[in-house]
Amino acid sequence: MSKTENRYLTLLALVLVVWTWSGINPHDSRLTWVLETAPFMIALPVMALTYRRFPLTDLTYTIIAVHAMILMLGGHYSYAKVPLGFWMEDWFGWTRNNYDKIGHFMQGFGPAIYAREAIARTSPLSRGRWLTCFSIAVPLAFSALYEIVEWLASLSNPTDTEAFLGTQGYVWDTQTDMFWCLVGSVVALILLYRLHDRQLSGVTLRRSP
Repeated sequence: MSKTENRYLTLLALVLVVWTWSGINPHDSRLTWVLETAPFMIALPVMALTYRRFPLTDLTYTIIAVHAMILMLGGHYSYAKVPLGFWMEDWFGWTRNNYDKIGHFMQGFGPAIYAREAIARTSPLSRGRWLTCFSIAVPLAFSALYEIVEWLASLSNPTDTEAFLGTQGYVWDTQTDMFWCLVGSVVALILLYRLHDRQLSGVTLRRSP
């Protein structure tokens, strides 16, 4: 087994430990925990099945792991009750627990890199402005879809999904969620595009005949 595979297995083990912990006596309902951690539960088997055929860059796997653990922390406590959010509320004098905004920032930060990698490796848009445009547009589209899912969940069971919505009485919650997704996407591309380009070149070389 290569050093890279060992590193990936260590990262996977860490994420699975956090996922297991998050599912032990979650602070809200089991439904809330499932809804909050569903993206990881869907993504993991997909990544496992495509690892040999379409391995991702180290950067992408690392961001996925961090993103997953942020979701799991929110799933365990429910976003409105995560201790880090209360600490930030005290530090900055906020009037609500804003941990959910970290989640929505990551909803842009991570998928901007995921989308950039998938598009760069499967389409003619390997570099340039259009690649950047689509790398921002894809996370925003998923953010909008996620808000629609939240709305549908609230219609199906308003009481049991209140923690999943996490609005905390804030009338602009949906709009600011999408704004933080946009901010996360832009920040990821500004900070990481050079590193990502280098790693994409390495993946291309490894897969070349």
